[in-house]
Amino acid sequence: MKIRSYELFQVPPRWLFLKIETDEGIAGWGEPVIEGRAHTVKAAVEELMENLIGKDPFRIEDHWNMLYRSGFYRGGPILMSALSGIDQALWDIKGKYYNAPIYQLLGGACRDSIKIYSWIGGDRPSDVGQAAKEAVNTGFQAIKMNGTEEVQYLDSYEKIDETVERVASVREAVGKGVGIGIDFHGRVHKPMAKVLAKELEPYRPMFLEEPVLAENNEGLREIAQHTHIPIATGERMFSRWDFKNLLSDGYVDVIQPDISHAGGITETKKIASMAEAYDVALAPHCPLGPIALASCLHVDATSHNATIQEQSLGIHYNKDNDLLDYIKDRSVFDYENGFVKIPQGPGLGIEIDEEYVRKRAKEGHNWHNPIWRHDDNSIAEW
Repeated sequence: MKIRSYELFQVPPRWLFLKIETDEGIAGWGEPVIEGRAHTVKAAVEELMENLIGKDPFRIEDHWNMLYRSGFYRGGPILMSALSGIDQALWDIKGKYYNAPIYQLLGGACRDSIKIYSWIGGDRPSDVGQAAKEAVNTGFQAIKMNGTEEVQYLDSYEKIDETVERVASVREAVGKGVGIGIDFHGRVHKPMAKVLAKELEPYRPMFLEEPVLAENNEGLREIAQHTHIPIATGERMFSRWDFKNLLSDGYVDVIQPDISHAGGITETKKIASMAEAYDVALAPHCPLGPIALASCLHVDATSHNATIQEQSLGIHYNKDNDLLDYIKDRSVFDYENGFVKIPQGPGLGIEIDEEYVRKRAKEGHNWHNPIWRHDDNSIAEW
């Protein structure tokens, strides 16, 4: 079997899909995208795919190393996202050829389902109490919310109080048994992150996500000394080498690699195993589409330390299309009592509605994240 051709589809709300075809008629799908940089990643995929036409799609490990190592300059969000989608599609082809779900080719499942959480609120958190209650009423056992708006290096305690009040309203709405993930989104700098971490302790968050930007991970040491809340990070880290120092330093409790950014199924599985050796939980980042979610679930199925899975159904970004719109059998992602089962079909276990993908790709998208500024007009972290 040889790789014959490929196509890319830029589809709403903010996704990029890749279809790789073989000369035996088996096609695989991947989701190579950086939110807000879909066009740039598309160009990177086109460059990388030049090296794969005519090659055996089954040599996934070799292709991964060739695409990563042979370019001399490597890593980073664009190249690794392009590689991620290619890797997902190659695994999909292999699973379809052997008529087996991908997790079977990774050693078999160690779980049948995994807990999921629902996003509540938007970029600027407000009215989250009622939204949290509605999520729990539909069966979710955990939710996640943006914690803050713009926060300066040193900021007013009024902003701290507003964040604490929002989290308090959520805890009151959902009760004691529901997990609450609080996403700092890298918006908070270390001086205020220490304050917030301490102030939020009475509400027993499930984790604090990206309390500082990944490039400032050394700050996690000091933040961890100020709180007993589990610290999560990793969505803006792109390979096992990025995670190496984070894990060895010992100040992270939950890692959140994104399977469409961190090297695909092949690399995310390796990152998960590294984390397990440090007794660190896995909770893959995935505010993306159905291909990315299915890919995550196959890694979750084979990773003992997989704890909870992000998914994008109903997320505030999904205005034009939602998670289930591009697949034929929506029941694959049926959520029951806050869990989703591991897909059992061959390959990724989902059937893409290619006709609908092509229709929506004609419209496409040009999604970019907002640009925020502080009161003094300096750029704020979004």
